[in-house]
Parts: sequence; structure tokens; C-alpha cells
Amino acid sequence: MRTVNSYPQQLSRLTGMSLVDVTSSGAKTTHVLRGGQYFQAAQLDALDGETELVTITIGGNDISYVGDLVFLAGRHGRGVFGWLLRHIWKGPLAPDKRNWAALQADLLAVFQEIRRRSPNARVIVATYPTILPPEGICPSLNLTAAEAAMMRQVGVRLAEITRTAALEADAEIFDLEKVSAGHHACAPEPWVQGGRKSAGTLFHPSLAGATATAKAMAQFLGRMN
Repeated sequence: MRTVNSYPQQLSRLTGMSLVDVTSSGAKTTHVLRGGQYFQAAQLDALDGETELVTITIGGNDISYVGDLVFLAGRHGRGVFGWLLRHIWKGPLAPDKRNWAALQADLLAVFQEIRRRSPNARVIVATYPTILPPEGICPSLNLTAAEAAMMRQVGVRLAEITRTAALEADAEIFDLEKVSAGHHACAPEPWVQGGRKSAGTLFHPSLAGATATAKAMAQFLGRMN
């Protein structure tokens, strides 16, 4: 599920740096560390002592952030998927019921292993982009106000945990949550998809978002050509 227009791919073209792209749809921290997703090796096996730069965003799937957003929006649908979600899915865990302690430990393990394998690399931890508006809802989300409020807490906590683990591992933080705050799914110029059918993946970056992220990351790195 990789795309030639993801922000790392665009960043590579903007900066002239060669890229080893091991992004994978639905990846969790265990897949980064130990592999096993789609029969692939650990993503960190791409690293070595000559690696100059590592950018990484991970952890959201560990606590079902985007997955729950997709399911919540999906159960408002009229098709078979919506029916199944309404009648079989038990619904998302409350924010305080998610295993944040395990996530923080796993993120720290990932970031420290990157440091061990590529001691000379610049390690950039990017938080997830802002998906939901700071308050309220809009039609493109396909969520109720209560659902959006609950998942907003999850997104904020995920960003906090990511920052904490990155700082503990002495990695740099590219705070995409803050950079993209004015470009949530309800904004006039969104960088992410909402919860209705579109050209992209629900609640994931749009092409405009990936392009903007690549440019912002290049500026952050001081490598804009």
C-alpha cells in the first residue's frame, strides 16, 4: 500500500536524497521492530551505519486510532459494511481504556533501536497529522459530535505519548499535529481525508497533505532545493 506520492517519496525528490521506503499500510510498532506484516521483515532491517536520515510515524495502529475512526464512520453507512459494524462491532474503547503505557514503551523501543542501528543518522519522529477539528463536526467526517469528541482525545494523547518517547530517545520531533492544525478534515484546505468515500484512504493524508508535509519537512531539515 505504498504510493509514489507519499510525503517521504516527495521529500526524496525535493531534497535529492535517495530513499529506502519501508512504509506499510496498517503497520504497528511490532512490525517495525520484528516484522511479520504481509510476510515482510522488520522495517528497521533497512537501516545500517551509513543511514543519514530516518523519518518515522508509528503507533496509531497500536491503539486503533485511524481504524476506529474508519469503523465509526462506516457504521453510519447504508451498505453491508455499515450493517455489519452496527450489529457485530462492539465499538471503540474509551480513551482511558487504551494501553498507553505499552504504547509509550514500544515507541521508545523503536526509537532507541533506530539509534542503535544507525548511530550517525538524524532521527525525525513525526506526529500524526491533525484529523479532527478542535471542536464540533462537519458532514465530511461522517461522525457524531460525541464520536468526534472521544476520538479527538485519542489523537491528542497519541501525539503526547509520541513526543514523550521521542524526547526520551533523543530524537527530533517534527510536530505534524501542530503544523497541520489548520488543515484538519473539516478545514477549507484539508490535508487529510474525511470519513466519506473519496479519491484517497479515509482519515489518511490527501495528496495535497502529503505534498504540504514534504515541503514542511524539507524546510525543517534545512534541505529544500
